[in-house]
Formats: sequence, structure tokens, C-alpha cells
Amino acid sequence: MFQNILYETDGALAVLTVNRPDKMNAVDNATVEEMDQALAAVEKDPAVRVLILTGAGDKAFVAGADIKELNRRDLISGRAETRRRQEVYTHIEQLEIPSIAAIKGWALGTGLELAMACTLRVAAEGARLGQPEVKLGIIPGAGGTQRLPRLVGMGRAMEMVLTGEPVDAARAYEMGLVNRVVPAERLMDEAKKLAAVLASRPKLAVQYGKEAVQRFAEGSLAEGLAHESYLHALSCGSEDKKEGVAAFLEKRKPNFTGK
Repeated sequence: MFQNILYETDGALAVLTVNRPDKMNAVDNATVEEMDQALAAVEKDPAVRVLILTGAGDKAFVAGADIKELNRRDLISGRAETRRRQEVYTHIEQLEIPSIAAIKGWALGTGLELAMACTLRVAAEGARLGQPEVKLGIIPGAGGTQRLPRLVGMGRAMEMVLTGEPVDAARAYEMGLVNRVVPAERLMDEAKKLAAVLASRPKLAVQYGKEAVQRFAEGSLAEGLAHESYLHALSCGSEDKKEGVAAFLEKRKPNFTGK
């Protein structure tokens, strides 16, 4: 079905792998469209509770944009292609379920932008993350100038965007750019372990909590607090809330149904 990605499901887990290891998993326009098709499959499958995004091979998560396509970009295509990538990455960000980027090797340019669109990020020791576009005479175009400062603060984001220098996994963790750093051989096991924890939580509570936290970057404190209150009220009307409280009071394990 796909030429540039792999898409697999296993119960509550879906895994989307950028599968161009001979090109360091560089993303071209065709890969972007295939990712969006896979996201549509995620949304249509009620069994899927968590999505992991990763790259094939040991060298890169995604090492950047396909340089041949980038070389052909002009004023018109540059606008069209970056807007399309922004749409697809925002699609990832706004999924009702959480997503985890499992990062090994290089995550540069559009690769880091893809990782930042995910809900959480797990990096292998030795991973390198950066926005090197300035070295090519351009700036990030798939969300880097917007999502990076929201994660690490304006000062750190400004340094990464203006110098183009990458940071290693340890520094990325220190900055808040990634959530966990693990040995490379344990990367997918750790990502799947985290996914299993998320999948075990009440579906609606995870969905509403994710939405409420994302609202932090979009408006004022007053707007965020009001939105949080509405989402809290919605969660109070769920069957899972009744089950969770009852299980706590009865000192037993809850049986959440996602309703």
C-alpha cells in the first residue's frame, strides 16, 4: 500500500515508520502524503489508542527534507510544500490519541519538526536533534519556529534556529525537547512501554487531558482555564469516571471501557 512508510498495528498500538533508510529517511512530498493516509487509518481504527512514529534503520529518525526536492523549491512551491507539511504535522498533533516519537540517530529539519508534532518524544543515546536550515540559506518551514520555542523557550529556540547547530540527546532532555533518553537498543521497547501505560489509561481522560495541555500554547491563561474546566466537566460525565472512582473506593483495579 505504501512506498515510503510502513504502517502496522498491534492491538492498541499503531507504528508509523518512515522507511527510506538509504536516504536517511529524508522526507519528500510523496512521504508526506503517505503519512497523512496512515493518519486517516489511525482515526478510522477504534482499537488504536497510541501511535508511535519512528524511522527505519539505525542512522536517522528523519535526517531532513529530500535535498533534490528542496533544490527545486522556489517562491511558489516553497509556500505550497511547507503549508502542506504543516497541515500533516498538525494532523498528528491534533489526533485524539497521543503519539510518541521514537528518535534514533539524526532528527534534523523537518525530522525534528515531525518529532515536535508528537505528544511525547523518546530519544536514544547518541541521537542528534536540530534545525540546520540556516546553513542552507533558509529557515524552518514545517513548524520549527513555532513548536520549538513552545517546548524549550524562546532563547534556546532562537539559538538553535539561528546557528543551525544540533544538540545531543542529553542536552535535548535537559532543555525539555525530549521526555526520555534510553540506550539505543532499548528505544522501541521504551516507546512501547510508555505507549502501553498511555493505552491503559481511560481513553476520554487522556484525550481531554491532551487537548487541555495543548491549549496552553494557544491563548491566554483565562481562556485555558475555562477550556480546562469544560473538559473536566465532560470527563465527569463519563462511565470511566464512575468506574475509576468506584474502583478506588473499593480498592480494586478499574475496568475502563473508553465511554
